[in-house]
Amino acid sequence: MNEVQRSLAIQDAIEWSLMHGMALKSSIDSARHCAFSFAPTLIQRDRFELLKSVVPLMGKLIHGVSENHEFLEQAIKPLCSGDAFFASLMSLHQEIHRGSEAAERIPMLLMRTDFMDDAEHGPKLIEFNGIAAGMGPFGQRAHELHSYLQYQWPQQFKHWSETETLELVPNQGIENLAKGIAGAATTVRAQSGESGQPLFIMVVQPDEDNVYDQHLLEEAIQKEGVKTVRRTFRQLYDQLSSGENHRLMLEGLGGVDAIYLRAGYQHCDYHAEDLDGGLCCSKLGKVRVMMERHRVALNATVSQQLATSKRVQMLLSSMDETALNAFGLTFDEAARIKPFLGEMRPIDEGSADWFESENPHNWVLKNQGEGGGHCVFDGDILPRLKSLKPEEFSAWSLMRRLHPRHRSSPALVVRNGEAAPVDDLISEIGMFTLHLDGHSLTSDLGYAGYLIRSKPSSVAEGGVHSGQGSVDSLAYAL
Repeated sequence: MNEVQRSLAIQDAIEWSLMHGMALKSSIDSARHCAFSFAPTLIQRDRFELLKSVVPLMGKLIHGVSENHEFLEQAIKPLCSGDAFFASLMSLHQEIHRGSEAAERIPMLLMRTDFMDDAEHGPKLIEFNGIAAGMGPFGQRAHELHSYLQYQWPQQFKHWSETETLELVPNQGIENLAKGIAGAATTVRAQSGESGQPLFIMVVQPDEDNVYDQHLLEEAIQKEGVKTVRRTFRQLYDQLSSGENHRLMLEGLGGVDAIYLRAGYQHCDYHAEDLDGGLCCSKLGKVRVMMERHRVALNATVSQQLATSKRVQMLLSSMDETALNAFGLTFDEAARIKPFLGEMRPIDEGSADWFESENPHNWVLKNQGEGGGHCVFDGDILPRLKSLKPEEFSAWSLMRRLHPRHRSSPALVVRNGEAAPVDDLISEIGMFTLHLDGHSLTSDLGYAGYLIRSKPSSVAEGGVHSGQGSVDSLAYAL
């Protein structure tokens, strides 16, 4: 390949990424491009269509689980002695659903269901993401970047593609998510009897670096005629109040119609030194309770957050089709989902002894953490199992490790302005769904778009923020 043309194509791709908001904030006045692959990963057309048809059923399942409060309490209670954060969440859940005031919120499940396509067994579930389920906009931008490179730099694009003839898989994640959220906000506004522009709040972390992914979605929501604002939990603590007819009021802007939490999945999101010395979640947790006691479309409810935990995922994976019926699925729907629920094992006093005879490369040890960096791999698993105290067992589980096919030819990954070939790039497929009180908010039966994150197979941590992951897109081989 001509090195001059290669260099020009890479620089153009970087500039395209920055120009179109596929970037991370570096400082108050600067940004860097998000890591990306130069060409897409291949998927079989029928396999992608199968995933599209299954993920709305995953959303239906999780909605049913999240509204089954007795099951959730039984499922999460064992965690509370070994995981202080989930103990706090359970306390909030009980306050919301056992208190004298009813939970008036309308659950808006904006979920990303992550799969890996195992080379032997096909696509299997990695995890449910029910709170702060982000990067849908970057999924669409990666698709658009590859479309641009295919047109503008065809020779370089073909060189780094697995096949010379391919068809990019469409991805309208930004528009679909925005239309769904705007539709929910408009519905709540109409039901309240109020006129005027609906109001949407995105709850964010202070000093967030992933602001452009968020702003891309906000901008699309604004185009649907909805007013958007960004607030931290600390700001909302001072600015929220109750109005008539269970309306949630935001200081200076009136009634709130929809809320999307991009924060709240970790202890530090609830720390407020000036209120309670940083203790989780005694004061800022009350903001979530207040939200749920008002008529507002809300993602994520506390029950949705609990329902998408690794603990609940493990319990669901062990259930047969009849047991899954308890959460609103028909037997046929449960049978369609069951093959995608990968093998998971609880941790108990015998797990370390059992694991000594296992191949550690075939398992991943997971706790309840969200956001990457919470998994234990290979030779680190057995020492961790041996170090766990009995009260910590329920906070951990073993998941059968998936081994997807890596690309048949080297891929080019661009990170921090530098491009490097990767011989063993593998991908994780995130599929977005959007439901309001169990009903689809998108025209495609609940499917709203996809996010592909790719990493070297030799790397354990594949998060775009937390590891060696890069955003990517999908293509069909022709």
